[in-house]
Amino acid sequence: MISFSEFKLDNGLHVIVHEDPTVQIAVLNILYDVGSRDELPDKTGFAHLFEHLMFGGSVNIPNYDEPLQRVGGDNNAFTNTDITNYYLTVPAQNIETGFWLESDRMLGLSFDPKVLEVQRKVVVEEFKQRYLNQPYGDVWLRFRPLAYRVHPYQWATIGKEPAHIENATLQDVKDFFFTHYIPNNAVMVVAGNVTLDQVKRLSEKWFGPIPAGKRKERKLPAEPRQRQKRTLEVEANVPASALYMGWHMPGRFHRDFYAVDQLSDILGRGESSRLYEQLVKEKEIFTSLSSYVLGSVDPGLLVISGRLKNGISTQQGEEAVTNVINELLSAGLSEAELMKVKNQAETALEFDEVEVMNRAMSLAFASLSGDVNHVNREKELVDKVTIEEIMENGRALLTEENLCVMHYRSKAEAA
Repeated sequence: MISFSEFKLDNGLHVIVHEDPTVQIAVLNILYDVGSRDELPDKTGFAHLFEHLMFGGSVNIPNYDEPLQRVGGDNNAFTNTDITNYYLTVPAQNIETGFWLESDRMLGLSFDPKVLEVQRKVVVEEFKQRYLNQPYGDVWLRFRPLAYRVHPYQWATIGKEPAHIENATLQDVKDFFFTHYIPNNAVMVVAGNVTLDQVKRLSEKWFGPIPAGKRKERKLPAEPRQRQKRTLEVEANVPASALYMGWHMPGRFHRDFYAVDQLSDILGRGESSRLYEQLVKEKEIFTSLSSYVLGSVDPGLLVISGRLKNGISTQQGEEAVTNVINELLSAGLSEAELMKVKNQAETALEFDEVEVMNRAMSLAFASLSGDVNHVNREKELVDKVTIEEIMENGRALLTEENLCVMHYRSKAEAA
């Protein structure tokens, strides 16, 4: 159970406080409700670019890291399809430095053309190194547009292509900032050795004066139901052929999410899962194989991916995976198998709550559901899933017409 209090500033900033006097640190986590799904199709990669730009200094503080390090703090950030999340840790007595730094860049990010140029080059270089020039790096650049035809999940967080960032103007960047990086589009969690009164006072002092912005109403196109199987054939310079299979599934806060999540765990979480036992250990068709859900806020994907043993075709791999799925859907699963994945899920949730930083992030993310207390209901929601619900969702979702499959073949093997 994660205890918390919450309040809102007049400018719309949602503040959540988690007091833990047993630790010596304080954490400040700011979640901006903007991810790659909020980008325009011809201007992608902006949310990720901003993850970098926000460390490029503000109007008053040219170097974000320096004052934080001086008080023993550290920080980082990440972007995904749904959110951009900035977080810092400091000794508890120095938490005001965190308020000062975060409020200053929310109020007045530096739009120095030199900073934009530096970060633009960093992001383009990252795109080339991690996604274009690395084995299997382009997998999601290819798989997302196969699975999504309408919804902006069709591009990866890095963007569709480097040109979108290379061609970004200073005006494009300013427009994106003043649309999304505003107090009424953010959730701030302050956690650790802090008090509610202290956080209220510091929030008013540092964030209160920041004006609210005009929050953009999110009107994303819903992905229509897939009616027939989609297949993509790829040849690449990779050491081994790989297979990627994905089925559309409900979003993160949908009531069926936990049943589908457990279905994916039964199929391919860990070395005792069905897919691994049968196709890696016994039949030696794959050298690695796993199943997972993307966990996105809007309807996402249940994915099965693995690398094949030399000499085994991707078609053979797909048939083998399909056989394991069909066996599960026809024969069902045991109570013991369900208990095993529930225990794994609950252990992971408990492990996540050990670190105060993880608690802060979980509270921030839970707020997107409309109810912060969702974070404390997760164990119950995991526990409530029945065999019937898993089988029902499996039969509804793991169908051929709902399947997207990418045969990612090694050129070396083809030769």
